[in-house]
Amino acid sequence: MANATYDIDDIKRRMAGASVALKSELSGLRTGRASAHLLDPVMVEAYGSQMPLIQCASVTIPEPRMISVSVWDKSLVKPVEKAIVDSNLGLSPATEGQTIRLRIPELNQDRRKELVKLAHKYAEAARVAVRHVRRDAMDIIKKLEKDNAITKDDHDRHSAEIQKATDAGISEIDQLLGVKEKEILTV
Repeated sequence: MANATYDIDDIKRRMAGASVALKSELSGLRTGRASAHLLDPVMVEAYGSQMPLIQCASVTIPEPRMISVSVWDKSLVKPVEKAIVDSNLGLSPATEGQTIRLRIPELNQDRRKELVKLAHKYAEAARVAVRHVRRDAMDIIKKLEKDNAITKDDHDRHSAEIQKATDAGISEIDQLLGVKEKEILTV
């Protein structure tokens, strides 16, 4: 925090990043129909690092309830398979050569509840991210006030702005979760 400056627009942008990440994660929680985006959050251990599945395979939808994953490198078939199983998406891979087929199961009530729990977990992680941005911003204005760069009134005004941005960020996250929860439970 050597050259700390207060920029409410940057704080809001960083908080909005949590919502963007949550939208991406929630889009992976597809309900009953196959979607290539279902595998977006899947990370594969490949070449000594974690990489998105989309960077080591192509994903197609040959049927409404089937996803086909064509792994480009034969040595990555097992790691891709493992990443899909470990992803908590409830999919069982059937592998033929370098092609992995994933049948999308019908959603029973238990699976719907699991998906809702997972959505809540994603939303809580996004809320925590927003709170981290809030904490960092509050630390900056405390330091600015301590260094006499801003007055107590400025500190109070900035604190109120930060809290308002935090409340808006959390509210958007809760709204996204509500929409996804309704989608999961009513399909």
